[in-house]
Amino acid sequence: MLVLVYRKCSTCIRALKWLEENQIAFDERPIVEQNPTYEELKAWHRMSGLPLKKFFNTSGLIYKDMQLKDKLPQMTEEEQLQLLATDGKLVKRPLVVGDGFVLTGFKESEWEERMK
Repeated sequence: MLVLVYRKCSTCIRALKWLEENQIAFDERPIVEQNPTYEELKAWHRMSGLPLKKFFNTSGLIYKDMQLKDKLPQMTEEEQLQLLATDGKLVKRPLVVGDGFVLTGFKESEWEERMK
């Protein structure tokens, strides 16, 4: 299982702690230094079954500065994926890529259901 995190994010720290407490093996990847590629994001989005908006860090400064709340509805899925691939801080975190599933953000009940 791959977990993309930003170590300065309190939610990511809580998520990593939860994984360790529950003895769940994972590979950690720093989302800012190793931003997901367009190809990865496209595959993960397809696997997740989630709306693409769920992959955006809507509370992030870049999202707000770029006024993406207003722009995303007019953008194609292709354009949104390309934009996500430009900066790890645009991507919702933590982002978990498991065997046949993808989770965005940390919701403990959802994680328990998928990982235990």
